[in-house]
Amino acid sequence: MARHNRLDTPREARRSLRPNYDPEAFGRLSERFARFLGTARFLVYMTVFVLFWVTWNSLAPRDLRFDDYPFIFLTLILSLQASYAAPLILLAQNRQADRDRIQFNEDRARNERTIADTEYLTRELASLRISLGEVATRDFMRSELSDLRKELAEDLRSKPKSDTE
Repeated sequence: MARHNRLDTPREARRSLRPNYDPEAFGRLSERFARFLGTARFLVYMTVFVLFWVTWNSLAPRDLRFDDYPFIFLTLILSLQASYAAPLILLAQNRQADRDRIQFNEDRARNERTIADTEYLTRELASLRISLGEVATRDFMRSELSDLRKELAEDLRSKPKSDTE
């Protein structure tokens, strides 16, 4: 039998012209990037960068400036950064939504088990209460023994002495 027809042997990987990437690694990277974008540190860095850019291109000698007043190149850089940031943030949100959905399903399953356990314990407790209702309690036994003692004492008093000797 030919090697490529066997079902117990994996096929060799086919060559492809498409780039190969790990979606999990890319997802983790996008989450880190999105998390960094939401920090005060990023805002401070961006503010310092833009202020430096504007200051340099406004106050530096004309021959050292690389982006004059309307700051077209700065606008291009910020637009490019935003165009990459938005999809990466959405990817990070989708991954978080997937994790939240899994966590929700696990919580629901745990809650169902807890409810089932609680119902079981409730039934067991009810059966114990019913069983205890049929068991003689200490107070009941004392009252019965006290009544029996009184009856015996009355019987002993009512019988003549000759019958007891």
